[in-house]
Amino acid sequence: MAGPIVVGYDGTEGARAAFAEALRLAGALGAEIVVAYAYWTTPLGGEVADLLDVLRERGQALAQEALDTARAAGVQGRAELVNDRPAEALARVAEGAGAQMIAVGSYGERPLTALIVGSTPHRLMHVTHVPVLVVRGHRA
Repeated sequence: MAGPIVVGYDGTEGARAAFAEALRLAGALGAEIVVAYAYWTTPLGGEVADLLDVLRERGQALAQEALDTARAAGVQGRAELVNDRPAEALARVAEGAGAQMIAVGSYGERPLTALIVGSTPHRLMHVTHVPVLVVRGHRA
């Protein structure tokens, strides 16, 4: 059996599109799906622990929603919540799981915007050797 498909999931439209495609592929390939939620904040400020708790709780709720959808579709899954920047977190989860691919959503940012603001798909392709599937979402 091939390794799992890791999908970055934060509840956005792009993440939902990536999840739908990852779920379709996992079902067709008989693979497990790993829903990965990354939460990270700069270590500055006195209320960081509270913010991390809120982000982690949000991640748990989103991951459970995705896992319920996967199970309803007959796909086995699990969730990983990681306190790190998104690209680095997804790479770590995928490499640790022996994933066959990572699926992430994108809004199709212009190259300069992605360079200045940062693009998880773009960064991910530079920090992992696991194949990356970028699924275009729509801006809400």
